[in-house]
Amino acid sequence: MTSVAEGKAETEVTIRVVPLDDPETRELERRHIDELRLRYGERGPKPLPNDDFEPPKGCFVLATANGIGVGCGGFRFLRPDVAEIKRMYVDPDFRKRSIARRILAFLEDRARSVGYREAWLETGTEQPEAIALYTSFGYTPIAPYGEFKNDARSRCFSRSLED
Repeated sequence: MTSVAEGKAETEVTIRVVPLDDPETRELERRHIDELRLRYGERGPKPLPNDDFEPPKGCFVLATANGIGVGCGGFRFLRPDVAEIKRMYVDPDFRKRSIARRILAFLEDRARSVGYREAWLETGTEQPEAIALYTSFGYTPIAPYGEFKNDARSRCFSRSLED
């Protein structure tokens, strides 16, 4: 556990593996999709199927503070040796507290532990804070892939998990 400053009080943040269809997780995913709609002016991505994130090939996590869900993220099988990071989200009231960094590190460690050698992800031009997070972790640009590969705002990245 890590203490996260919240004004003058300290808040304990815990990250745990949960099913994607956990009610708190689905609520965070819904809020993430709503935020993407605001940023991109469109309908946003669809909710993801729970089965894609079932261990051992996948994993979904919930970050909680004082027992309340404040962040989430997951990985799923993309191709042999490659995990895809998906649905990284932190509640706006809890941003800039390293919660996203902890979620990403947790997901990378877990993906590495089940045999993935590389992680890929997709984000977009309207999410500069996400791009900054990923590049700070050593992710480098790759050719667009997946659902948004033909969207000029899509930005895709990869990182070796063998470092």
